[in-house]
Amino acid sequence: MAQETPRDQNGWDPFPSSQRDKQDVKAIPATPQTRSPTYRLAFDDADFLSSEALRGVRLQLELMKPEMALNEAGILSTVILFGGARIPEPGAEAWAARNPEQKRNLEANSRYYEEARRFARFASQHSADTHGGKEFVIVTGGGPGVMEAGNRGAADVGAVSIGLNITLPHEQAPNPYTTPELSFNFHYFAIRKMHFLLRAKAMAIFPGGFGTLDELFEGLTLIQTRRMQRIPVILFGEEFWRRVINFEALAKEGTIAPSDLELITFADTAEDGWQAIRDFYAF
Repeated sequence: MAQETPRDQNGWDPFPSSQRDKQDVKAIPATPQTRSPTYRLAFDDADFLSSEALRGVRLQLELMKPEMALNEAGILSTVILFGGARIPEPGAEAWAARNPEQKRNLEANSRYYEEARRFARFASQHSADTHGGKEFVIVTGGGPGVMEAGNRGAADVGAVSIGLNITLPHEQAPNPYTTPELSFNFHYFAIRKMHFLLRAKAMAIFPGGFGTLDELFEGLTLIQTRRMQRIPVILFGEEFWRRVINFEALAKEGTIAPSDLELITFADTAEDGWQAIRDFYAF
């Protein structure tokens, strides 16, 4: 994160920094008064910042911290890569399977891990070759499975990638391929989803579960209602998606417009998905 700077180049600043005050407080003698929680500096009081009354402040902080870091890193645009945390890489055991059928299916779906990795290579290499690694930067949920594949594909070509983790009781720890300085952790799903979309130039969505579906429909809803600019929404694995969601039935029932079906592009290979983005932006 950016370091605090003085008010002018000669080091002049009329007020002490908050960092200096934090250090100075440590030298104050321990007394009943200084040990009281009420004596803590408000911005250095974890209990206070975690209180119910400070929820609005915490929401703001979760919006600001990643934004400042991404601005400092010069990240201009991203390609979101969503997909199942439970899908293993090819040859690996399906650790999340709860029965033999799930094991067979998850291990068969490992092909999507490889396609996600290859797709991320295409995006990241294009970013490095044409935009200095600042445009079309891969961003994932930072966890295992397809998310790991996305960050791994970027790392394969020496590119940076972003991981937006969230604190969960299972499945969610930073994968080792996310750029450490661009690895974030969230408490609020809503703010995390905002950061996914704030710089997005495309959504690449691989088979997944509730979280993937949530993120897919969040993006589609914002585009459909014109609350954000239209971007390519690419669903990898057409057979999977058509079996899981009957988009045409929604249009026939009138709950979406027939033209809304045009917001979605299906792809089965990394090449097809990347070509859809190239066609959309004409490069």
